[in-house]
Amino acid sequence: MIYAVRHKTTYRYEAEVTFARCVLRLRPGCSPTQTVRESSLSVTPEPSRSFDRIGPFGETTRTVVIETPHRALVIEAQALVDVHTPPARLDFGAPWESVRARCLETSDLGPLGPASFIYPSARTPLVGAITDYARTSFWKGRGVLNAASDLMGRIRADFTYDSKATDVSTAPAESFKTRRGVCQDFAHIMICGLRGLGLPVRYVSGYLRTIPPPGRPRLAGADATHAWISLWCGEESGWIGFDPTNNIMVQDDHVVLASGRDYSDVAPIDGIILAPGKQTLKVEVDVIPQEELRLLRPAFGAR
Repeated sequence: MIYAVRHKTTYRYEAEVTFARCVLRLRPGCSPTQTVRESSLSVTPEPSRSFDRIGPFGETTRTVVIETPHRALVIEAQALVDVHTPPARLDFGAPWESVRARCLETSDLGPLGPASFIYPSARTPLVGAITDYARTSFWKGRGVLNAASDLMGRIRADFTYDSKATDVSTAPAESFKTRRGVCQDFAHIMICGLRGLGLPVRYVSGYLRTIPPPGRPRLAGADATHAWISLWCGEESGWIGFDPTNNIMVQDDHVVLASGRDYSDVAPIDGIILAPGKQTLKVEVDVIPQEELRLLRPAFGAR
């Protein structure tokens, strides 16, 4: 499936900003299941300096420095992405204990290897209650894919999606206790549980294709960023994605932006500004199948 992705972020400031330095993780990455055919990134006002690099987990980043005084900062990323994720077979997969043992034996220290994703991180510490919750799905000898799918389904059933219950800094232990949160919280909880069992797992940020209700038009900018997890299931199966917010396996409806140990590694935009006063934030996201795009060109622009 080929998607046209548009991600526009607008910051408006109460007082004039004289300096800003931002790290942008807004270019979808290429992988065995995803190919980026085109991409562009614009920043207004124009940066005085910018440079690109590949981050420690394979993510593409752009750092921009803005020294022009401004009251609004607009960052817009566009990409044409070909997603080709094969369907996962839950009846295939090694016992989870053998996956745990093999991840400690691998010599692959690169971004696609499991080594960087075995241990707890600042945002996904080991939490005994979460490990015990996950362990219920991982009985002795159970296949790793089947067990992880069961855990994903339990999170979807036991937790309530509530955008007002948490914020970007909420710890997994807190959202686990209240059984409420958003996709970031559910991904962090699943990561804590799996790592507590000794399994390597990544936090993934990206986009999820949404389909308007029957008879309703697609609204410009109405999509959103999303988060899920990717579990290393052995050399044969590799990394398999699980979306606990929706209780679905990750396939062609998910577009990967970046992956890391937790949200801190993959935040689409972070940085510093020099200015007093408050700011407002508006984010507009569109994920449109290429065959639909020609019907929406007045709203979304031509490609």
